[in-house]
Amino acid sequence: MQTGWIKQTADIIDSLGDETFPAVLAGALRDIVGFDFCVVFGYSGDAQPLALYEDFPPDRRRMHVTEYLEGPYILDPFFLASRDPALRGLYRLSDIAPDRFYQGEYFRNYYEQTGLAEEIGYLVTVRDDLRLVVSLMRREKRFSATEFRHLAAVTPVVQAASRRHWANVSRDTTHDRAGIDDRIRTAFRSIGEGVLTPREREIVEYTLQGYSADATGKTLGISPGTVRIHRRNIYAKLRISSQGELFSAFISAIMAGHA
Repeated sequence: MQTGWIKQTADIIDSLGDETFPAVLAGALRDIVGFDFCVVFGYSGDAQPLALYEDFPPDRRRMHVTEYLEGPYILDPFFLASRDPALRGLYRLSDIAPDRFYQGEYFRNYYEQTGLAEEIGYLVTVRDDLRLVVSLMRREKRFSATEFRHLAAVTPVVQAASRRHWANVSRDTTHDRAGIDDRIRTAFRSIGEGVLTPREREIVEYTLQGYSADATGKTLGISPGTVRIHRRNIYAKLRISSQGELFSAFISAIMAGHA
């Protein structure tokens, strides 16, 4: 790997500032460990992500990029991790996901439909207002501990090159997203507007992200029992009976903002 990576690093350096850079970077990483897809998103606060690179076939592009950008990203563990400046380096999705992520409605209604065996991603800080996630995805099997270790070893190159290449990226480099940004940011607030209390709105957000009652209570400084009481009250106020219906209400709130 060391001899080959020296050549790949040279290619990465040569492509900096050129439109070929993302594909060169993805190719270099594939030479270390095979994977099916690579996508790079830029995150700036709660705004809609910037789709900076992807190599999906057309049928998958719609799910992983178009549909993702329409709203599901706000429940994505990598999006949430991008807001924590302390998180840097390579992570498995399972390492940063909430404790009930795989039982949550985001996973069941969106992420599971991707059919991925695993997703791992490099978290890169470009500047205070822009963080990147360079995601590597597999359809058939998880990355082994050895494969993950090999990819983690080249993290400094991935981070340094990505920071340099995307240093001047701004929100103006893509289409206008102001309307979508407002729609996503207000979606949580609009669920049960005038009915739910501020604390209940917080619990709605954590529930949709995939946090258990224990994890939500720890984050908010209340007991798990209190969280469960709040959830029952939320369901009663919204006249729903399940987390699935809550997820549907969230998606409806996003779509209502789009109308």
